[in-house]
Amino acid sequence: MDIALTIVTLLAIVVAVSATASRFSVSGPLLLMAVGIVGSFLSFVPDVKLTPELVLVGLLPPLLYAASIRTSLIDFKANRRPIALHSVGLVLFTTAGVGLLVWAMLDVPLAVGFALGAVVAPPDAVAATAIARRVGLPRRVVTILEGESLVNDATAIVTVRTSIAAISGTVTAWQVGLGFVVSAAGGVLIGLVVAFVVTKIRQRIEDNVTDVAVSLLTPWIAYLPAEAIHINGIDSQPSGVLAVVVAGILLGHRSPLIQSGSSRLFEQTNWATISYVLENTVFLLIGLQVRAIVNNLDQSSLSAMRITTACAAVLAAVIVLRIVWVFPATFVPRLIPRIAAADPRPPASTTFMVAWTGMRGVVTLAAVFLLPANTPEREVLVLMAFVVTVGTLLIQGLTIPLLVRILKVPGPDEHEDHLQEATVYQSVTDAGMFYLDNDVEGTVPDDVMHRLRERASDRTNAVWERLGGVETPSAQYSSLRARMLDREREELLRIRDLGTVDQAVLTRVMNALDVEEAILDRLSEGETTSGRETDLLAPGDPEAACEHLKAACAYPAPSTPTGCEECLRDGEDWVHLRLCMECGHVGCCDSSVGKHMSGHFEETGHPVMRSFEPGEAWRWCFVDKASG
Repeated sequence: MDIALTIVTLLAIVVAVSATASRFSVSGPLLLMAVGIVGSFLSFVPDVKLTPELVLVGLLPPLLYAASIRTSLIDFKANRRPIALHSVGLVLFTTAGVGLLVWAMLDVPLAVGFALGAVVAPPDAVAATAIARRVGLPRRVVTILEGESLVNDATAIVTVRTSIAAISGTVTAWQVGLGFVVSAAGGVLIGLVVAFVVTKIRQRIEDNVTDVAVSLLTPWIAYLPAEAIHINGIDSQPSGVLAVVVAGILLGHRSPLIQSGSSRLFEQTNWATISYVLENTVFLLIGLQVRAIVNNLDQSSLSAMRITTACAAVLAAVIVLRIVWVFPATFVPRLIPRIAAADPRPPASTTFMVAWTGMRGVVTLAAVFLLPANTPEREVLVLMAFVVTVGTLLIQGLTIPLLVRILKVPGPDEHEDHLQEATVYQSVTDAGMFYLDNDVEGTVPDDVMHRLRERASDRTNAVWERLGGVETPSAQYSSLRARMLDREREELLRIRDLGTVDQAVLTRVMNALDVEEAILDRLSEGETTSGRETDLLAPGDPEAACEHLKAACAYPAPSTPTGCEECLRDGEDWVHLRLCMECGHVGCCDSSVGKHMSGHFEETGHPVMRSFEPGEAWRWCFVDKASG
């Protein structure tokens, strides 16, 4: 009963504090940690200990899996060089630097210093990516931080185990190398096998609940076998962390092929809830460890001044060593012409943000408790791990938003996102239209064909409309339809309360209304813009544009500067205006009644149009279906 009450109380505090932080736009993780620190010194708060088993088996697998299924395999492969340099090279570099510092300051064996260095080396996936997304760092930065945080835990845990073995015995370079090879190769292999088996199983599951239940089991299906296998050598075993990450990334990549759309939405909702609870609980638990950590310092023979100085020095070293590593790791590879041509040098401000976003988290606190009880100055090492965790969260976590503004780090451009989204929607809609024209035409009534075409066109046009600054027909539709759904639901509840209709029937109707409301909510997520007053230019490499876009460089004089020529002639209204890049004809967009710019292309064959709206400079090729 006491355990159940403790869990319920923890979850209630997590939800209440997280909601409060969101309401007042403050950092939820930092506020939860502060509440935990205060709570640890209250006499009526029971001791809640973070054990290695709780974190490494109970919390880490689902957190890593939830993050990995959201990680793009394409983006991960495209950024494999910086991810590898940070998740392996930086962890080892930090381990060595901190290890030497601790060895010099505390007079402990070098293996003990390396053990602490490995403990504090890996940044936390939750803290880094949550803050990076919230402050609007460039997407490539987020991808690198996320990829680094998914893999570096494996490197750190292997290094910790190697150092622990060295504390009590002699470890050869051959054994260290074997440990890394077995950990990496074994973890990847087990992850591949689990992904293959789970894919085959889920392809045969038709029930959404069963499918998501298998998804919830997958992190431990990958993690537990890897951690259970031991090979002769220095505690050599496949990395459970890598097994979970590999399985998660591959299953996330294959999800459109092995799941239905409703199953994917169901899975996203469940994992979002699990991540929300676990991620926030972790920070509360970190704060609750303070009293126990401070009380254990009585066992140390070191003076308070020496302990304080050592803790501050290790915290500073962790921050500085990351900066020292990230800049050369970013710029030195680009001295090779082939790499520089394929991946141009990023701005120094962006590189600094990668270097500065190195907050530590729960893995650091869990790993430090792996140290044997007879480790010299163990209680001081535990305090150091806590100081590094809290210090990086406070110093770096609180200053990242300010530094983004001071350095003017460019974040994702929502206008550019809408242009990419519109281009993709146009391509997929054309594929659907091609199917209708070639495989369905003549086999169904004309009114059905008309409804199908209108539904597909309306979806695409709604995205193109977001590129303008006025309230569009799609936005008006979404707003009015949402209010209609409120009235419809009120009537449904009135009928329910009468008790004249079977509950199963009412549930089906309510579910239909809920699904439509969810669709409207998803569409409205893209309606907001960042407010940047910059011309809307097409994303990507200009050299990758189609030949028509490359040729359409001149800005022709508009034929009718005041609006769409045909709409003005016929007395119609338009939504957005487009300009033909060949003859200067001004026509209305496909969301308008006349769709005159598309009609102009069909009549003349002029391939490229340009937005004729203020502040917009994007172009569209009718022939190649490409933006530029």
